[in-house]
Amino acid sequence: MPSPHRGAIAAGHPKTVAAGLEMFRSGGNAFDAAIAAMLASWVAEPALTSAGGGGFCLAHTQAGDNVLFDFFTQTPRQKRPAGKSNFYPVLVDFGGVQQEFHVGLGSMAVPGSLDGAFCIHQRFGSLPFRVVAEPAIRYAKQGVEVNEFQQYVFTILQPILTACPEMRRVYAPSGELLQVGDRLFMKEFAATLEYWVAEGPQVFYRGDMAQKLVADCRDRGGHLALADLQHYRTIERKPLSVRYRGRTLLTNPTPSFGGTLIAFSLKLLERIDLQAVELGSQQHVKILTDIMRATNLARNERLDGQIYRQAIADEFLACESLEQYAASLGTGGSKWGSTTHISAIDRDGNAASITASNGEGSSYAIPGTGVMLNNMLGEDDLNPHGFHQWQSDVRLSSMMAPTMVLEGGKPSIVLGSGGSKRIRTAIVQVLSNLLDFGLPVTDAVAAPRLHWNEGVLNIEPGFQSLDINELAIASDETLVQWPQQNMFFGGVHTIARDANGQFVGSGDRRRSGVAAWL
Repeated sequence: MPSPHRGAIAAGHPKTVAAGLEMFRSGGNAFDAAIAAMLASWVAEPALTSAGGGGFCLAHTQAGDNVLFDFFTQTPRQKRPAGKSNFYPVLVDFGGVQQEFHVGLGSMAVPGSLDGAFCIHQRFGSLPFRVVAEPAIRYAKQGVEVNEFQQYVFTILQPILTACPEMRRVYAPSGELLQVGDRLFMKEFAATLEYWVAEGPQVFYRGDMAQKLVADCRDRGGHLALADLQHYRTIERKPLSVRYRGRTLLTNPTPSFGGTLIAFSLKLLERIDLQAVELGSQQHVKILTDIMRATNLARNERLDGQIYRQAIADEFLACESLEQYAASLGTGGSKWGSTTHISAIDRDGNAASITASNGEGSSYAIPGTGVMLNNMLGEDDLNPHGFHQWQSDVRLSSMMAPTMVLEGGKPSIVLGSGGSKRIRTAIVQVLSNLLDFGLPVTDAVAAPRLHWNEGVLNIEPGFQSLDINELAIASDETLVQWPQQNMFFGGVHTIARDANGQFVGSGDRRRSGVAAWL
C-alpha cells in the first residue's frame, strides 16, 4: 500500500531534516532530499561532516536498481617521509577520559563528499542542483543556533576546530567558543557553495581552490598533489546483499569493512532462536557479546590485510567460515566517531541511505572557502597497520555502512549510523530489535546498546533484567558501565514503512537526531 506521505527523512539535526523536507514540498524525490540534507549537514553538523570529507550513499530506485556510491576519501599518490609530514597528535578531553587524535596537513586524504553529492544528484535527482543547495546556503548565511549537542561536540574538538584562523572565525568569532543559543555563521562557506552551484565541482578538484590546497600541502607538509584531486572519482559499486530471517539486506561492500562485518554478525545471529529470549535479558546480552567477540576474531584472522582482494567478502561470509566462529557462541576503548547519517524515502519507492564523515577534521581549512579537510590518514581505525603505512592511490576502507532492508523488492527499513567502530554493532542491534523482537522504530532505536571490542565491554544503562554482577566477563576483559546513553554508541537515524505502508521513523537521541515526514 503506498504511503499517503510524499516522503520521510531522519538525520542528526532539525535543520538537516528541514532541508530534506523542503525538497519533498518542492516535488523532489528521496535523492533530492538526501543530498539537500547532506549539504545542509555541512553547516548544521560541521564538526561531524564536511565538504572536505567523504562517505557513502546506498541508493534504491523505484525501478528496482540498487547502487552504492563510494565517495570516501582516497590515499594520495605520493607519500612524504614521516619526518617531513605535518602530522601531529592533539589531546582531547572528554571529561574524565582523554584521547589522542592525529591531525595536520599530513593527515589529509583526497576528499570525496563534493564529488559524491554532484554524482548522486546527476544520476537520480529530479530538482535543479541550485534548488537542492539553497537550504544549506541560507543556513550558512543566516546562521544556525547552537544546541546542546553541538556545543558538546565543539567543546570536545576545540583544539582542532580553533587551530587555524579560518576556523576560529567560525567557532570562536569573539575569542571564546560558541555556546548554546549563539548562532554559528559560515559566510565564507555560503559563498563557496554558491560558487560550486554555478561552476560545478571541477573548481574544487581542478580550479583555484585545488591550487590553493596543493600549494599549502607542498609548502607546509601535506601529501596532496594536483593529480590526486584531478583524478578523484566517485565509484559506483554493487551493494553487498545478504538474507536475514527471510528478508534481503543491502549494505556497503568491500573494500570497506563495515557492511561485511554487519552481514557476518547477522549470519551468526540468525543461527540463534531469539523467540524465547527476553529483550535486554542476561541471555540476550551474552548472545550479543559473544557475536561481537566472534566477529572481531574473524575480522582479525580472515579480513584484515585482505580487504582489497577480489571476492574476499564471499569467502568471509561462506558457510565454512561461519561454522568455525559459530562454534564459539555460548562461550564465555575505542574512539568516539565523528560521523553523521541521513535516511530518506519517498512514496514512489526511492530510498537513500547516506553516511558521511570528516573524521575529527585536519585542523586545516582552505583559505577563503570555509572548508576544513578531513584527517582520515590520522584515524587509527582506518590505518590498522599503523600511521604512514597506507598504500598509495587506493580508496580507504571504512566502517561506515549505509543499510536498507527490502521486502518484496521494496525498501522497508532505511538506516545507518555514525560512531566509528560502534557503527556495525549499533546497526546490528537496531536491526535485531526491529526484525527479531518486533519493536516499533522509536523503541528499537532508543533501546540500550552495548559494544564489545578488544577485551572491553561498554554497556549503556537500561537493560532492565540484567544483573551486572552476574555477567560472564573474562578475567582479562574490562566492563565499562556508562551512566547514561551517549553518542559513543552511534546515532542510528532510521526511516521505515509500517504494516499499512505509512512512514515511521526515529532520529537517534544519542546524536540529537530528528525524523519527520510530510
